[in-house]
Amino acid sequence: EMKSANINTTPPPPSSIEFQPETSNFIPAMSAKAGITSTTSTTSSTTNGSNSESTAIEVTDGDGSGTNGVSQQVEALWGAIKQPNVWKPALFLFLWQSTPTSEGAFLYFMTNDLGMGPEFLGRVRLVTAAATLTGVWGYQKFLRTVPIKKILFWTTIASAPLGLIQLLLISHANRELGIPDGAFVFGDDVVLAILGEFAFLPTLVLAAKICPPGVEAVLFATLMSIFNGASTVGTEVGALLTKSLGVTESNFDNLGLLNIICN
Repeated sequence: EMKSANINTTPPPPSSIEFQPETSNFIPAMSAKAGITSTTSTTSSTTNGSNSESTAIEVTDGDGSGTNGVSQQVEALWGAIKQPNVWKPALFLFLWQSTPTSEGAFLYFMTNDLGMGPEFLGRVRLVTAAATLTGVWGYQKFLRTVPIKKILFWTTIASAPLGLIQLLLISHANRELGIPDGAFVFGDDVVLAILGEFAFLPTLVLAAKICPPGVEAVLFATLMSIFNGASTVGTEVGALLTKSLGVTESNFDNLGLLNIICN
């Protein structure tokens, strides 16, 4: 949370620093000069019941100190990644997220074969978002103290057969069972969204736990970049499989096989 402060809007003279103290906080107003960085530290001491504070500021031009700081961060990050207790979970997160997906082909199937319009798909997205929040609440309420390995194992076991239920929709077998296409899509997306959150949140917890002290922010950001990159890889692999199986916007003969491979 940020505390409100009175900021002097009068532009300071070039290369100057102006402070406006407020109790134990201060706001530095620096001139817009490229390559300038500042390091701030505050110390306090108590003498005869009165508190005194002193603030030390170090301002350096970007001649070498900034470069050295970046180099130290890179070295610390590389040293952390080389640790087996970091790169092995990071590899697991990449493989977990880079599995292929058939979402693109399935979207064409719902619009071109089942005749579902934008309004219906928007409702599905809204219900799926609500189901995602339900998954977050369920994880916080019931699964927060459960070991990550156990959660990932059981969500994988449960998601595999539930993902294959889409074969009923692809083959139109749901109609023979008396289940309308719309109701089937709603139910399938809601269940998979909740299970998806149960599986996704532990990976974030795992990423936070493996960050060693000193490079927590940089390493966590790197892990999230790996996570997002893996999602892109999964999408591209799914597109390659879709093309290889001859699934198009009008030909869904091999969509069931694509669904089985991606699950």
